[in-house]
Amino acid sequence: MKRQRNLMTLTLAAAVAIPVLAQTPQPPKTPPATSKPSTTDTKSTADAKASASADSAFIHTAAMGGMAEVELGKLAVANATSSDVKLFAQRMVDDHSKANDELKSLAGQKNVKLPAELDAKHKAVQDKLAKQKGAAFDAAYMSEMVSDHNTDVALFQKESKSGKDAEAKAWAAKTLPTLQEHQKMAKEIHAKTGKGAN
Repeated sequence: MKRQRNLMTLTLAAAVAIPVLAQTPQPPKTPPATSKPSTTDTKSTADAKASASADSAFIHTAAMGGMAEVELGKLAVANATSSDVKLFAQRMVDDHSKANDELKSLAGQKNVKLPAELDAKHKAVQDKLAKQKGAAFDAAYMSEMVSDHNTDVALFQKESKSGKDAEAKAWAAKTLPTLQEHQKMAKEIHAKTGKGAN
């Protein structure tokens, strides 16, 4: 009797256990489709990164150009023979120093690392000008200023129209009229110094 009861208990336990074991585990549920980034999301993220990168590149390029204008301006204040060139050079030092300070503040907000010294291209220009004397220096410096400001105006126009970063775009738009004035002055003075006039 005891043996029969034990047998019944085992049978009952087996009857309970078998259905439990027979149940196959359910595969994990896939997350809803909305949790996966869509191709549109991925594209817009890539576009945002590219835009941020373009604005950062603008800030870096503008900083290098501004630093070069100040350094070359200091050189011209010391070496120019034409009073027009000297006055223009001092204006470059003053205006670009102010713009550079504003740009440093903007770069700090955007975590953009600015160059600490002139790159090889601008250093080569500085070295070349440092070897010039007299009217030859004046003409070479003003030629460089025309070329630089043509490049700067185009760069700032592009950023002020199509920049994605609101602050960088606004700074470019605010600075552009000063650069256009520099460009005009540079062309006028270069026309004089190119003929050897003071």
